[in-house]
Amino acid sequence: MFSFLKRNPPETKREKPGKWLARLKTGLARTGGQLADLFSSGGKIDDDLYEELETILITADVGMDATRALLADLRHHVKEHRLSEASQMKEALAHCLLKLLKPLAQPLQVDAHKPFVIMMVGVNGVGKTTSIGKLAKHLQDQGLSVLLAAGDTFRAAAREQLMAWGVRNSISVITQQSGDAAAVIYDAVQAAQARNIDVVLADTAGRLTTQANLMEEIKKVKRVIAKVLPDAPHEVMLVLDANTGQNALSQVKAFDEALGVTGLILTKLDGTAKGGVIAAIARAHPIPVRFIGVGERLDDLRPFVAEEFVAALMGLEE
Repeated sequence: MFSFLKRNPPETKREKPGKWLARLKTGLARTGGQLADLFSSGGKIDDDLYEELETILITADVGMDATRALLADLRHHVKEHRLSEASQMKEALAHCLLKLLKPLAQPLQVDAHKPFVIMMVGVNGVGKTTSIGKLAKHLQDQGLSVLLAAGDTFRAAAREQLMAWGVRNSISVITQQSGDAAAVIYDAVQAAQARNIDVVLADTAGRLTTQANLMEEIKKVKRVIAKVLPDAPHEVMLVLDANTGQNALSQVKAFDEALGVTGLILTKLDGTAKGGVIAAIARAHPIPVRFIGVGERLDDLRPFVAEEFVAALMGLEE
């Protein structure tokens, strides 16, 4: 029994906790299955077991640094509690993983400013615009009014995609036929002030972190937002594809250096992702993980709860 799930139940009106945990477990089954096989082997805790576990963690995108730190903590825990059976190591590893990931579980708080401006960033193809649509629904479910800014002026279909999400959620979308991203988002913030809107979600163009000119442009967008609202953006949210492995950690470092990232969304935990990169981020460049996404449905973006994530990854019961 993974007892700490009882102490920290996720708050949701949309889906029962057990159902969500089951879906998350399915999304992380690739790594969870390997760990389950290892710990159900019936053997003793020895160097061979640690070596096999090390291989699983590294191939699950945990990375060398975080893997070594986890194993060092695990060895200490095993020794301290005098564990000897492989089956006992399952909860021990869950304990160590939770200790690593718990500091990242900091829910998004949008009540400090009105409008609260969230600047969404990320490389091409991570699911940024889709995440905006789902995040908008999440905020609406909390009784908040939301305005979308179609600031991805580089991708032809981006504006239409965001407008479709606006229709789906009954939310206004500020857009322009032409013009740069900064101008669109500037207009959106002004409109939010005039309409007494709670939250502005500002889309931006996907960009490779190696493209210096594009990174400079997104810095300009941030500066322009601050001109219309001096303390904004209040959140710089980086969207990451869980399937990109250690490259996601590189993206965290690059975007944080350029923009000062304050929160992360980890998408596409849909059965193909290994999930371990979150541990690598926690170890090497810890930034709060606000949300995780497991599929394409409107309700498939949920606040990150470390207890849930570890339970799903380890295949533990509620």
